[in-house]
Amino acid sequence: MFGGNNPKGNSSSTPVDTLIGRQTEILGDVRFSGGLHVDGKIKGKVIANSDKAASLSISDTGLVEGDVRVPNIVLNGAVIGDVHATEKITLAAKARVNGNVYYKIIEMEGGATVNGQLVHEGEGGRAPAALAQQKPADESADQLSEARRAKGL
Repeated sequence: MFGGNNPKGNSSSTPVDTLIGRQTEILGDVRFSGGLHVDGKIKGKVIANSDKAASLSISDTGLVEGDVRVPNIVLNGAVIGDVHATEKITLAAKARVNGNVYYKIIEMEGGATVNGQLVHEGEGGRAPAALAQQKPADESADQLSEARRAKGL
């Protein structure tokens, strides 16, 4: 039904399969495949099924109150919760996120706001190897400091 139309502001090549209209409010989690466009409100998690090409677009009137886990996201509305984009996220000028943003590739326009952390995730959804290697060094420095304190140095 919506296969031929990409919503305004959605630069993804995945067509919209599901549209949540401006006057619609959904209470509960939403699981989907393909493309989902939100003009209304969702109070619950938004999760893409195992589809690497799945995309979510949220217009400037759209709101999600819950965590979002979708490979490709174009956000121009608001999300209250953590956002996990395993492929790419585009934060348009009116985008507002109150939570952490986990991404592989990010594009952010002027005016977009994130009240939380931007966390880059490498291949496999994990932090880059350099960051993972840094933690043990920090832990050994803490252990050395504790050993010095115990000896009164």
